[in-house]
Amino acid sequence: MPLSRRQLLAGTAAISAASAIPLAANTVSRPPDLRGRKILITGSSSGFGRLGAEYYARLGATVHATMRNIPRPEAEELRALATREKLDIRVSRLDVRNDDEIADVVSLVSRSGGLDVLINNAGIGITGPVELQDEQAMHDAFDTNVFGYHRVTRAFLPMMRTASSGLLFFVSSQLGRVIAPASGLYSPCKFAVEAMAEQLAYELEPKGIDVTIIQPGGYPTEIWRNRNVYTAALKERADAQRKLAYPGIVAAMGNEDGSGRSADPMDVPRAIARIIAMPPGTRPLREAVYPGNKPQLAINKVSAETQVGWLGRSGRWGDSVRAVHSG
Repeated sequence: MPLSRRQLLAGTAAISAASAIPLAANTVSRPPDLRGRKILITGSSSGFGRLGAEYYARLGATVHATMRNIPRPEAEELRALATREKLDIRVSRLDVRNDDEIADVVSLVSRSGGLDVLINNAGIGITGPVELQDEQAMHDAFDTNVFGYHRVTRAFLPMMRTASSGLLFFVSSQLGRVIAPASGLYSPCKFAVEAMAEQLAYELEPKGIDVTIIQPGGYPTEIWRNRNVYTAALKERADAQRKLAYPGIVAAMGNEDGSGRSADPMDVPRAIARIIAMPPGTRPLREAVYPGNKPQLAINKVSAETQVGWLGRSGRWGDSVRAVHSG
């Protein structure tokens, strides 16, 4: 019979003590072995999603790499790479805003052996002052970044609950914990993702399903180009009087290119792969990923302490809350 999350956590003390012993100077960290793992990623056309699809497959996983608007060059490039390197990457059309496309992918995954890991990664950005964010911008941002995560997660959870196992990733951001002015609705979206994912972690812990929130810093990916498209459209249709109230911010809208950002985007797929390889029940609720400043860490710490202090002794949720924050 498989060990429960709580049994696994109880057995980690010796492992933690052993890990404190310094490694020999010639010890080389090996990439995790993901053979046999079945992984689905949303937003695989570029950025963390595309890099992750290649990386997990090279580590032995079966990867369902999904993206919207197929046929598109990015899909064909990924299929060609998979053929060339003999990688098990299966490219599928999936717009997280489209219930029919989600249902089609769930059916495909079910027929091909089920799913171990779901990586909610698809997202968009729209910058500018909150006052300039109209109803269309609000809908565009939340429909992909929040409702999309919820739709896809909800669609795959019955499959995972039946298996009494699974791992859900939610790609959030530092801006899911701290707030940068003029970032539009990005922080509100990511704050919502953080709350939804943490609630799911408590509710799914008794069912053997883990949840991890990834909190990247700013990386030089295609998100800058993509969000300029949305932001330029918002700038074009925004009310002239409102734009005059924020001249400096408005001037930069649609012209951001991520200049000065040199961190390696592979940091995120490497962190995700390492967490996938961890024993169920020992994975962290949150993982901050960035080589520079991580301002959210203090908030993560006090949030965990507050949750455990508030609910850790409750009869209904106490065991789950403590288990989630012990991962």
